[in-house]
Amino acid sequence: MQSNLLIDFGKIFSDLWQSMGISQGGDVWKNYIMLAISLVLMFLAIVKKFEPMLLLPIAFGMFLINIPGAERVLWGTYPEGEEQIYDNVVNRGLLWYIYYGVDKVIYPPIIFLGIGAMTDFGPLIANPKSMLIGAGAQLGVFVALFGAILLGFSGAEAAAVAIIGGADGPTALYVAKKLAENLVPAIAIAAYSYMALIPVIQKPLMKLLTTKKERMIRMKPLRQVSKVEKIMFPIIVTLIVGLLLPDSIPLLGMLMLGNLFRESGVVERLSSQAQNGLMNTVTIFLGIAVGCKAKGDIFLTPQTLYILVIGVVAFVCGTVGGLLTAKLMCKLTHGQINPLIGSAGVSAVPMAARISEDVGREYDPSNHLLMHAMGPNVAGVIGSALAAGILLAIPW
Repeated sequence: MQSNLLIDFGKIFSDLWQSMGISQGGDVWKNYIMLAISLVLMFLAIVKKFEPMLLLPIAFGMFLINIPGAERVLWGTYPEGEEQIYDNVVNRGLLWYIYYGVDKVIYPPIIFLGIGAMTDFGPLIANPKSMLIGAGAQLGVFVALFGAILLGFSGAEAAAVAIIGGADGPTALYVAKKLAENLVPAIAIAAYSYMALIPVIQKPLMKLLTTKKERMIRMKPLRQVSKVEKIMFPIIVTLIVGLLLPDSIPLLGMLMLGNLFRESGVVERLSSQAQNGLMNTVTIFLGIAVGCKAKGDIFLTPQTLYILVIGVVAFVCGTVGGLLTAKLMCKLTHGQINPLIGSAGVSAVPMAARISEDVGREYDPSNHLLMHAMGPNVAGVIGSALAAGILLAIPW
């Protein structure tokens, strides 16, 4: 009897040891590298406050999935010999269900609904020329596209990587899921991480490409936009874009619906829910879902390194494109446009517009550029959705 008990206890302790993360072999060292990276991202979110709403859930999702041995509980397992695709998972865990909204491309359009409900399109309507700056800031998308092709990515993969240049996390996730699902983790991490680092990336470029005199330009107050204009704008834009680029409609249509909620004035509860409860909930799920796909064995590859490098170049080129377009407009209008608003042409709304305001006030504390910068910033959101529609429409 005693011998049997000893054997049973031995098996129990053996099974317990095998279930522990510290007993895992193989490429487990990659998990520890990703754990270290996740801690760095948490530091940036908590201590440096680099867009913590995005970065903190992403970093913690990355942290969870890279704890050795945790994947089988949090995600699930793949049957022996089965292709490792999302729908093949058995013993599905919590993160598998959270990731459902990414796999079925649900989260990005809902995020756009919330962005639309939070955004005032008035500055863009009041100054339609802002669309030119938003278009100029899409330079990063096309630079990234050709760069990715030169590095050996297929056409569809290059298009998925290129959209990082739009500085729009939901759009990047949407396009990547449609065109290159295998690249979703790297593209999503690159897009959201660089969005969080926009203050670090943009400010030096803004000071490098503008003169002190240009940075101190005061722009004339924008005209008052009527309620009718604000209501008609999302309807007209949706119709025109839907006719020309139907692939953009899931994103742009939800963006405009959210804005119509805001501007109509008759569905305040829906507008409030889209801006607050719904937006916050989906942001949490989206962040965790993005982070949980950044596993060491998938993420630490040369291909991921290429994507991270292309992402930085794309963000830089997008900012430069917007700044140079605004600089040209400044010359053509004889100094009526402050080139600093050009950096807001990327899609990161409203953080990019806030940076234009911050840099402008460094040189003239009474110079307020925020509302002027919101025009290009909103144009950038629309521009990135249009760029996504173009890339999705091409038969790669």
